[in-house]
Amino acid sequence: MNQLTPKDWMLIKQRLTPYLFLLPALVILGLTVFWPALQAFYLSFTSYEDISQPPQWIGFANFLRLWKDAVFWKTLKNTFLYLLGVVPILVIAPLWLAILVNQKLRGINWFRAAYYTPVVISTVVAGIAWNWLYAENGLLNQILKLVGLFPEGIPWLTDNPPIKLFGIVPISLASVMAVTVWKGLGYYMVIYLAGLQSIPGDVYEAAAIDGSDGIRKHWDMTIPLMKPYLALVAVISAISATKVFEEVYIMTQGQPLNNSKTIVYYLYEQAFSNLEISYACTIGLVLFLIILGLSILRLIINQQEGDNMTI
Repeated sequence: MNQLTPKDWMLIKQRLTPYLFLLPALVILGLTVFWPALQAFYLSFTSYEDISQPPQWIGFANFLRLWKDAVFWKTLKNTFLYLLGVVPILVIAPLWLAILVNQKLRGINWFRAAYYTPVVISTVVAGIAWNWLYAENGLLNQILKLVGLFPEGIPWLTDNPPIKLFGIVPISLASVMAVTVWKGLGYYMVIYLAGLQSIPGDVYEAAAIDGSDGIRKHWDMTIPLMKPYLALVAVISAISATKVFEEVYIMTQGQPLNNSKTIVYYLYEQAFSNLEISYACTIGLVLFLIILGLSILRLIINQQEGDNMTI
C-alpha cells in the first residue's frame, strides 16, 4: 500500500484550505437558508394550520387548492403586470441618467448624489411620503386641480372609481410601481455608470471621425457596448419586481379588491394573517420556481454575452 508523501500531504492541504475558510459561512447558510428551505418544501405537501400538532401529509392537496384559488391567480397576474411595467423603465431610464451624469461638468457629483438619494431612503419612509402625495388632498391632486385636470382628483390608491392604465393596470398598482421606479433609478444608474466609465474614450473619437457624434454615438456605440449591463439590469430588476413587498405593505396592503396585491404579499398574508403555514409554503414554492427561472435566464444571458465578447 502506497503511503502519502509530504508532497501529497501538501497538495491535500492546499486543496482543503479554501473549503475550511468557506466552512463557517456554509454552516450558517445551511442553518438559516438551506434547511428552512427544505422544511418549507416539505410543509407545502402537508397540513400545518395547528402549530401545536405535527404536520399531516396531504400530498398535492395544497397545489390543487392553489390551482383553484382565484386570488392567487390575480396576485400572480398583478406580479407579472408589475414586472412588465417596472422593468422596461428601469432598464432604459437609468441608462440615460448615467449618460447625463457621466459628463465632465463642474458640480456633476452633486447631480449623481441627488439621483442616488432615493436608493438610501428607507422603503417605509418612502412609502409614507408617497402616501401623502397620493392622498385625496395630497400634492399631486392639488396640482391636477390647479391646472384644471381632474377637478375631483385621481383615486391613486383607492381605485374608487376604478381606473385602469391602458385598460389593464389598476391605478393603485401603477401608483405603487411608481415608488419602485423612483427608488430604483439611482441604483441601476450606478451600475450603468460603471459600465460607461469602462468604455475607452478612443471609441467615441473613432466614432466621431466616422460621422457618429452627438446622440447618435450613443445609439451606435454606447448601447451595443453596454449590452452585458443592460442584460444584468433587466434580470436583477425583474427578480426585484417579482419579490416586491414593502411598497405594497406600506401603501395599500393589496387593496382595494386585491388590485394591488402581489404574490409575495399574498404569501405573507396567508402565513401571518391567516396562519395558513402550509399553503403559504406552497405559494413560496411557486415563487421560488419563478425566481429560479429568471436566475437561469440571467446565467444564460451572461454566458452568451461572455461568448460574444470572446469571439
